[in-house]
Amino acid sequence: MLTEPSKSIKVTLLPYYLRYFCTFAPKSVGSEKLEKIILGIDPGTNIMGYGVLKIVDRKAEMLALGVIDLRKFADHYLKLGHIFERVSGIIASYLPDEMAIEAPFFGKNVQSMLKLGRAQGTAMAAAISKQVPITEYAPTKIKMAITGNGNASKEQVADMLRRMLKIEPEEMGKFLDATDALGAAYCHYLQMSRPQTEKKYRSWKDFVAKNKDKVSE
Repeated sequence: MLTEPSKSIKVTLLPYYLRYFCTFAPKSVGSEKLEKIILGIDPGTNIMGYGVLKIVDRKAEMLALGVIDLRKFADHYLKLGHIFERVSGIIASYLPDEMAIEAPFFGKNVQSMLKLGRAQGTAMAAAISKQVPITEYAPTKIKMAITGNGNASKEQVADMLRRMLKIEPEEMGKFLDATDALGAAYCHYLQMSRPQTEKKYRSWKDFVAKNKDKVSE
C-alpha cells in the first residue's frame, strides 16, 4: 500500500502519486477504464529517442514520438545535463507510470560504451528522481517482442510498429532512434501480463542492490 507522502516532499512529485492511485487503485463496476502511460527511451550520445504509449484496457496507442538531439553540444557533460533536463520535461508532460529503456549493447570501443552508459544512466536518474519505475530490456528482447526476430533491423522494427499502432508515415520521423524507443515501450506493454525477467528499479538503493558489480564503494 502506498503511504501518505511526508510533508517535506516536493509539490512537483504529487502528480505522480495521484497517477499511481488512478492507475492501480481498485475501481468499481462502471468506472473509467484502466489506463497506463509507458515512456520508452533509446539511449544515445548524439541522438536519444523517446516514445510514449497510452494503454487503455490493454489496447495501445502512440501519444508521442521524437528525439533529443545532442549533436550541438561539444562537451559530453553538457549533453548529460541536457538529457536530464529533456527527459524530466517529457516526464512532466506525459506523467508516465513506468519507463522502459533499452540496455546498451557491448561494443569494442570502451570510451564509446562508457559515454553511452552515462547517457542511459542520466535518463534513468531523471525517471528515478520523479518516482517512475524503470524496466531495462536488451535490444534483442525488444526486436523479438516486436518482430519475432531478435536480429531484425531497425527498419523492420519501425515498420512493424507503424502497422500495429496504425501510425501515419509522416508521424514516424526520420530518426530510427525514436521508433527504437517506442519499441522499448511496446515491448514493456507486451510483457505487462507475462512474468518479468528484466531488471526493474524503483529507487537508487534498489539500483545499487541489483548492480553491485557496477557500483564502487
